[in-house]
Amino acid sequence: MALQITNNAGIFEINGSLNSQNTNSLKNYFEALINESGFIMISLNNTIDIDKTAFQTIINLYKKALSKNKAFYIVGHQNQKVVELFKEEKLSFLLNNNVA
Repeated sequence: MALQITNNAGIFEINGSLNSQNTNSLKNYFEALINESGFIMISLNNTIDIDKTAFQTIINLYKKALSKNKAFYIVGHQNQKVVELFKEEKLSFLLNNNVA
């Protein structure tokens, strides 16, 4: 499934597979949002698959947002693949489970 990003009431839902082939699109999309908005929430709940390159891109976006004093939330507790990857990388504390 191709990558699809939809804005659902302010939550940017990432649907499909996140991989090294589409990380540039993901990066460009969210870097523009970081520059325009003070609050960004992404949901990985409907992401079919995510590889390490895409994971690192999301972490880099998170760091970039923080460096610009922007709120950047990552939601994904409903997706076991996402939860396991964040645990494996010892970054599960970044997953927000209070919304979406």
